[in-house]
Amino acid sequence: MGYLELLRTRHAARLLLGTLLGRMPNATAAIAIVLFTRAEGGSYSLAGVLSAVYGVSNAVGQPLLGRAVDLYGQPRVMLPSAFLSALGMAVFAVAGLDPLPLAYAAMVVAGLCTPPLEGGLRALWPSVLGRTDRVQTAYALDAVAQEVMFTVGPLLLTFAVALWSEATALLVVNLLGVLGALSVVVSEPSRTWRSAPREAHWLGALRSRGLLALLAAFFFVGTALGSITVAAIAYADDHGGQDLVYGLLMAALGFGALVGGVAYGAVRWAGRAEARLRVIVALLALCYLPLALTPGVAAMTVLAAVAGVFLAPAIACAFVVVDRHAPRGTVTEAFSWLVTSFGVGAAVGTAGAGPALENAGTTAGFLVAGAGGAAALLVLLMTAKAFEIASDNPTIEAVVENLPENDRNGTAEPGFRAGQQA
Repeated sequence: MGYLELLRTRHAARLLLGTLLGRMPNATAAIAIVLFTRAEGGSYSLAGVLSAVYGVSNAVGQPLLGRAVDLYGQPRVMLPSAFLSALGMAVFAVAGLDPLPLAYAAMVVAGLCTPPLEGGLRALWPSVLGRTDRVQTAYALDAVAQEVMFTVGPLLLTFAVALWSEATALLVVNLLGVLGALSVVVSEPSRTWRSAPREAHWLGALRSRGLLALLAAFFFVGTALGSITVAAIAYADDHGGQDLVYGLLMAALGFGALVGGVAYGAVRWAGRAEARLRVIVALLALCYLPLALTPGVAAMTVLAAVAGVFLAPAIACAFVVVDRHAPRGTVTEAFSWLVTSFGVGAAVGTAGAGPALENAGTTAGFLVAGAGGAAALLVLLMTAKAFEIASDNPTIEAVVENLPENDRNGTAEPGFRAGQQA
């Protein structure tokens, strides 16, 4: 099934676009906080710390809100949290850095209350699309669209900053986020979706060893990406055009991810997703290392595009791994934990890149990215045995293996559901 055919499925385009719009504040938060802090006279280190506070708060909130969604449904959790998150960012934009404790408190609220739209969308795909081949394609499309968002979001933010101001840009982006969340939760699939029955366990999704291994690896992938975000700003400063050069590098990174994601989604992959993920992450780490050379803008743009090629495939493959190892009834929470591990890693990378830039220059900031990619690969290699133990979740791959041949080819409806309709 092609991407265009998938988007013509009822509700699919609306849910995807609404989720992307609703996640725009989170996608632009790191760069928005840095730009606003710098405009208010703060240092890179302070900007990194504020971004880290937001990222850690987001990391705490995502699995908690994801578990609440699994228990109580999407609208009752996602819409109130979207309003509260936007309110936190609005306080930050209006009050600025003085008093500083208020800025920290605003970051905590904005991050903690970020709605788990990403995990929610992946929980909805099976009930919206029905067939397992469509869900696999949707995961790939989801990863590609995510990279488009991470490219377009910063560009829109820098455009809004140039047109108005850093504070106004923050307010506009978060208003769009609320509208996106509203579009999702009033849709029929979101209103009627219910999680599969779950075993009562205080660890929830975290009782899966395979999921824990994946989360550890994607913490370091997030570290790499977070450091690139800050290092790219410093690189742009060094080359005399912050908005233009930074936008060019981020666009190249996103373009590379877009190409890689589209290519990955066009292939029917054989073998286990866990083994495939190790190869993809190895290539990802290898492509991050040349960024530390910091050549001229033209060459750096090419390196940024190459660095992005394996990011979307890594994310799409990770979605399948999550689906294989998430315990029954924890689908939103499990995907939210992936967002959390990635977000915490990005926050650590952002915070770590700031001091590295100030003490050792731009090259050091990009070296953090290379180290993060290498660490992610090392985790996957060291935890290979953990992935051999699958959970009791009725995953896509498990269902496909037990279907008649015509179902495996996508010609019949297997009735697979990660959640169920009310």
